Amino acid sequence: MTRLHALAAHPRRTLAALAVVLAAVGITVGSGANFTASAANPGNVFATGTLSIGNSPATALFTANGLKPGDTTTGTVDITNTGSLAGDFALKTSGATGYTALLGQLDLVVADCGAWTTSAPSCTTGTTTVYSGKISALTNEALGSYSGGVKHRYKFSVTLPSSTDDTYQGKSAQVDFAWSAQTA
Repeated sequence: MTRLHALAAHPRRTLAALAVVLAAVGITVGSGANFTASAANPGNVFATGTLSIGNSPATALFTANGLKPGDTTTGTVDITNTGSLAGDFALKTSGATGYTALLGQLDLVVADCGAWTTSAPSCTTGTTTVYSGKISALTNEALGSYSGGVKHRYKFSVTLPSSTDDTYQGKSAQVDFAWSAQTA
């Protein structure tokens, strides 16, 4: 009897042997004894910085009543980058009300007195003029880039020109000085 005849004569033994062989092949292929390795960088954290402006005083710099031609009035304000990121700072006017033509008559000089160190900067020497013109023309004056925590003092001088005529007599106007910053 040949081997083929013996397998055909005993089909149960043949199927059982075939099942054992298939199981052995499956275990061998499934074990796939490969080398592996892995690594991780856990706990990555991401946080954003801040850019914000502090001003002192946060009130009007001027209440100049009774101006006559040739009069000048001054005020100072401290502007601080209270955030953690550097910012490009700018100044403009907004919210004009009243006899707004007066704002086109008044001369404005804005001087950067410098950054605070251990004390307030002097506004009498070492200033840098950042704007000189009519109040109404102050639309977006770049002031420079300030790192987080840096504070500058600015001096504002407003003059009613000596050449002002009666058109402006008894008139009043109001305007806001608006500070802005964007990340540098």
